[in-house]
Amino acid sequence: MRELIATGGRIAARIAGGAIALVLPPRCPGCGAVTPDDHGFCRDCWQSLDFLGDDGCARCGVALPFAPPGTICAGCMVDPPALDGVRAAVSYGPLARHVVMRLKHGGRPGHARTIGLLMERLIEQEADAILVPVPLHRWRIWRRGYNQSALIAGVLARRRGLALAVDMLERRRATPILRGLGRNARARAVRGAFAANPRRVAELKGRRVLLVDDVHTTGATANACARALKRAGAAEVRLISWARVDLARVELALGDATGDVDK
Repeated sequence: MRELIATGGRIAARIAGGAIALVLPPRCPGCGAVTPDDHGFCRDCWQSLDFLGDDGCARCGVALPFAPPGTICAGCMVDPPALDGVRAAVSYGPLARHVVMRLKHGGRPGHARTIGLLMERLIEQEADAILVPVPLHRWRIWRRGYNQSALIAGVLARRRGLALAVDMLERRRATPILRGLGRNARARAVRGAFAANPRRVAELKGRRVLLVDDVHTTGATANACARALKRAGAAEVRLISWARVDLARVELALGDATGDVDK
């Protein structure tokens, strides 16, 4: 009897799932076209995404066409950043921007899974690493309802079985929009804005950290986070993100829309 009830429950669940899929079919997060799978892009949107490989600087991620993996750019050799590495899933273009803006400002937290699925390949053999999202100021979390980087980090943690510390970093104060500021001005704007949570610093000692963000723009915020984590004892901090911004190219293509990549 118990097995019969269980079988009936599974059949009912499949019927219900089929009915939901019929009424509310999966749709492309880019254009809204019906797709076979949840969180999957349609063919046209998939082909329009500019997936990034390992041909950028191993420290800051700046594009280095035809350079072998592991190459470090001249700027990082002269003035090494706090980050030990930077990788992004895609280049920041119209579609990548659309998806992340829907996540951040369009009330679509489910897009975090879409993004996380495509960021998963950025994580290699990291069994001992800890995932730490870039924190938002509490007022932005209050307005938005969530930290988009924390949602993405949660997807990655579940899929890869990694430790997740959502509250490892604290944003002590709000920071201004960094677009248009010079390198020194950007550094001043984020100085002292981040600190490790004193209740969790013991977990950082000697650990490798994967810092998770939605969009990597100037690197000022991520490097400020890396400095705070290393001061608290982290052995290594590398950034993984959904999209990397080529500022010159994006400003030409999107104009003032580049301002919205700030948190």
